Amino acid sequence: GCDVLFDIDWQGAQQIRNSALKDNVLSIFLLPPSIAELANRLRSRGQDDATTIARRMQKSWDEISHWDAYDYVLINDDLDRTEAKLKTIVSAERLRREQQPDLVGHVRALHREFEEMT
Repeated sequence: GCDVLFDIDWQGAQQIRNSALKDNVLSIFLLPPSIAELANRLRSRGQDDATTIARRMQKSWDEISHWDAYDYVLINDDLDRTEAKLKTIVSAERLRREQQPDLVGHVRALHREFEEMT
């Protein structure tokens, strides 16, 4: 009845997708608008030294190469727009028939109403 958000690498995403939770997993990959912008974002945080940033940039290449394993892929070129798209995806997924367990009972009740009318 609640959503859980994980910020994990592609191997972690695969583990969850292959687990007992697989029918309830929605995967969304966020791409940077460019590699230069990714590097700029890492540097502007001021949290990591040059060696750490270089290591993270190298790791990002591996991550990006697995983009097609995800259900949705967003280009994070504008934080507000990306957030809005993310919320839209989650809202739409919640409305999938499989995610609405009360639908079967509701449809059965509608059928009973029809039968009572005849």
